[in-house]
Amino acid sequence: MSLAAACALAPDLRHRPRDAAAEDAALGQIAAWSVQFTPAVSLQPPRGLLLEIEGSLRLLGGIGSILEAIRRGVADMGYTVSLACAPTVSAAWLLARGGTERVFAGQRAIREAISPLPVRVLDCEAQALDTLAAIGARTIGDLLALPRDGVARRFGQRLLDQLDRALGERPEARAFFTAAPRFDAAIELAAGTASAEALLFPARRLLTQLAGYLAGRCAGIQGFNLVLRHEDAPDTVLEIGLAAPSREADRFVLLARERLAATALAAPVTRVGVEAGEILTLAGEPGNLFPDHAGDAGDWARLVERLRARLGPDAVHGLAPRAEHRPERAWRATAPGARAEQAGRAPRPLWLIEQPRPLAEVNSKPRYRDGALALLAGPERIESGWWDGADVKRDYFIAQTPDRATLWVYRDRRRPGGWFLHGIFG
Repeated sequence: MSLAAACALAPDLRHRPRDAAAEDAALGQIAAWSVQFTPAVSLQPPRGLLLEIEGSLRLLGGIGSILEAIRRGVADMGYTVSLACAPTVSAAWLLARGGTERVFAGQRAIREAISPLPVRVLDCEAQALDTLAAIGARTIGDLLALPRDGVARRFGQRLLDQLDRALGERPEARAFFTAAPRFDAAIELAAGTASAEALLFPARRLLTQLAGYLAGRCAGIQGFNLVLRHEDAPDTVLEIGLAAPSREADRFVLLARERLAATALAAPVTRVGVEAGEILTLAGEPGNLFPDHAGDAGDWARLVERLRARLGPDAVHGLAPRAEHRPERAWRATAPGARAEQAGRAPRPLWLIEQPRPLAEVNSKPRYRDGALALLAGPERIESGWWDGADVKRDYFIAQTPDRATLWVYRDRRRPGGWFLHGIFG
């Protein structure tokens, strides 16, 4: 039926031109995801993939487990699939193309399995199909019953070669798919949207592809970019980091959900993309005979990831000492989980007050609230910062309140009688 006739019958019909480039890109993305099951993946354009899984049966739990994982993963990526297994790749392709989802082994069973299939599953011209239908050859079994010489003269040797490859009587060499060195995939949306939940649906499909791509390469990532394209505004790039390298799709989706929920979009999104450039080798985690889940550091890593995704990458960080005498500048922000060298110096309070509080002075002694402070240790003189305009001249003391609380106070040598509370010991 022509497009004009279809629109005449259904005036509200929504149609889009076929995009062959997008189809090829989608097939390549599914192929990159399929490499997790076997490295022997070959393309069968425009909508087919052929996988050699015999060598993976014992590793992945048998053919049933592999087929179920493929079916579930393809569904998560938003595609439908017809699966078939056979001793030859051509026979499996014919069965899948004909919608016959069968699994069989043995060279002798091939002829019986493909004979009921219609001849339209073969790769031949429409004129040849019409001729076969005219002579009553509607199935592959009917075609196999015809004299080979007559078939070759009328339809060419190419048709017989297809049948011979399917039956395993002719070798078939195929080029295997090679995944790109970096992951870059995108989905065009039918209509612009600014809903976080609506954007999460295509993002989930892309992140499932990313997880399969990484599994096939025995690799992981420590961050990826979620790229949101707008029609009349610059792209929104959400950088999502992980505390440790991973290839878990559920982990990626959780972080993407948190980040999308915390992002205010400037305009509706028309395209969602995922980019991951730095691919890291990721070895499998060794198992324990008696696992101790209470001491699992992975839970802390996931907590840090969720907090950074929700609050922003700069809102969650670690702390490390810095070679600086001024207490308020003697620390620096580090990546979560980074080890810091211990700084050898005099005792410092656990709680450092951001803005030192002035203390009253009575009889040359500082007072805290309603009691005089007893000076236990000091002074520790700190004079520093003349080079950056924030110089200090202080004498620090460890003091104790009447109720035995331990404080860190100092006298400002630039202001006679100026006492300040700067920290509280735990």
